Amino acid sequence: MNFRCIAAVLAATVAMPFGAAKATDLEVTHWWTSGGEAAAVAELAKAFDATGNHWVDGAIAGSGGTARPIMISRITGGDPMGATQFNHGRQAQELVEAGLMRDLTDVATKGHWKDVIKPASLLDSCTIDGKIYCAPVNIHSWQWLWLSNAAFKKAGVEMPKNWNEFVAAAPALEKAGIQPLALGGQPWQASGLVDTLLISLGGKDLYMKVFKDKDAATISGPEMAKVFKAADDARKMAKGSNVQDWNQATNMVITGKAAGQIMGDWAQGEFQLAGQVAGKDYSCLPGLGLNEYLTAGGDAFYFPKLKDEAKSKAQDVLAETIVDPKVQVAFNLKKGSLPIRGDVDLASANDCMKKGLAILGKGNVLQSTDQMLSADTQKQKEDLFSQFFANPSMTPEAAQKRFAEILADAD
Repeated sequence: MNFRCIAAVLAATVAMPFGAAKATDLEVTHWWTSGGEAAAVAELAKAFDATGNHWVDGAIAGSGGTARPIMISRITGGDPMGATQFNHGRQAQELVEAGLMRDLTDVATKGHWKDVIKPASLLDSCTIDGKIYCAPVNIHSWQWLWLSNAAFKKAGVEMPKNWNEFVAAAPALEKAGIQPLALGGQPWQASGLVDTLLISLGGKDLYMKVFKDKDAATISGPEMAKVFKAADDARKMAKGSNVQDWNQATNMVITGKAAGQIMGDWAQGEFQLAGQVAGKDYSCLPGLGLNEYLTAGGDAFYFPKLKDEAKSKAQDVLAETIVDPKVQVAFNLKKGSLPIRGDVDLASANDCMKKGLAILGKGNVLQSTDQMLSADTQKQKEDLFSQFFANPSMTPEAAQKRFAEILADAD
């Protein structure tokens, strides 16, 4: 039985221990709208509905950059949903500080979240002034290069073992009529690509000096210049992608129109939905095959304060459901992400997921940029790298200078 079947069986047999005093509808907003993402969301909805409550899906197309302002506007405007997705980090900090989000500390204490949620940084990102305000749902890492086995076979070149070999293969791929690198037009994709180059080419020390310490000399120095040179290589290889959404770029790899894509592990959901097998139809290089470090970013659900007592109780049930071990397996196998619990069985995971688990097991885990930078700084960074990839006349040197200015002003 393949792991998708196992996940379906698990989800269907979850004996939910959660009871709601009064079952109710609960609107849940999120930006998971691709095929693989929708399949994963269905697992959460199924598990929540099994408690007697009803998941009212509030999907917002266009990724987080489009969805978050809508979500925030509704909460601050007095029209809150029952629960909403944000990334791990500081995206909901101002909403919490404004007193608009529920404190989940009692739910977390009852569920022993501090004992089972790993790494601890996930729950730390939910904690403000000692209180827990969100339920982590997955661990996502950006540092992956996804490769089409068919594309390299068509081009007559060996599968690359790392980023450098991938760059070297670009001319042969182009000669065979294959786009070397697929990249969508959403700003966060370009930003994530450069962050991945930084950690994979520069390693842990460079990554932490740049994003945690914000060390000016390092940010303007020669090691970062190498990263911006690699970003220039990526820009040349991605020229001609002509797609907008990340999953459209992933589909270019699935269909062999492109040889590779730098994208987070959520891309696996698209490969799985297309019936492709890791190691056979596609391959993956965590850390771009150079430095096997992964960031422990991902998604969490926050719960706005509501006046309806029944809905508030249903919020508690949903928070418990999200962290339940069986739900964690069912959801994350479909999503392509890793579970937030250290006590679940993922023996049915595919080759790429097992690579990710092995890296986590070694402790080669770092905070994501969402956890170290404010939403405003992230937005400035996204705008910069979106402009860099769209405008070939912007030199790597000019981009590095602007990057240094952004981090110098980071709050």
